[in-house]
Amino acid sequence: MESVSEGALIATVNGATPVCGEGTWLAPNATLTGDVVMGRNCSVWFQAVIRGDVGAIRFGDGVNIQDGVVVHATRNYSEVTLGDRVSVGHRALVHGCTAEEDVLIGMGAIVMDKVYIERGGLVAAGAVVLENTRIKAGEIYAGVPAKCVKRRPVEEAVKANRKIAEGYVEYKGWYTREDEV
Repeated sequence: MESVSEGALIATVNGATPVCGEGTWLAPNATLTGDVVMGRNCSVWFQAVIRGDVGAIRFGDGVNIQDGVVVHATRNYSEVTLGDRVSVGHRALVHGCTAEEDVLIGMGAIVMDKVYIERGGLVAAGAVVLENTRIKAGEIYAGVPAKCVKRRPVEEAVKANRKIAEGYVEYKGWYTREDEV
């Protein structure tokens, strides 16, 4: 399946143009600018903004950026790296951080510069993760400011988070099937 980007705003900034991997779907009103590289089978949902204008943004395979999310960085300070199967919930703000594979960032969460989330980590809905925080494998962070509220066995956490990412690979298919138009 080819990348679907009809209607999405894809803008070159300072000579860098976003690159989307095979099978990636972009909602018609999604925005991608600058130094953005996405893996295969990603999805960027309605009104999401991924601004690679001041720092590089890199996504692995199967990443889903849900409705109203903003992904950005700080010039000369931070970049964004999201590993395979990272899910970023509706209206979250992901700013200059790194998440390993199988991570969930909940709805409305704010994840600041230089945050590092290990495999299977989870940021709860509405949490504010302060700069330079490290979330260890399987930990759940919640609150304002966010703190570790629970630790799950890593494989249990990975399985739960992966299930969400796999669901979004399915959901994007609902929008790309020409035979159902």
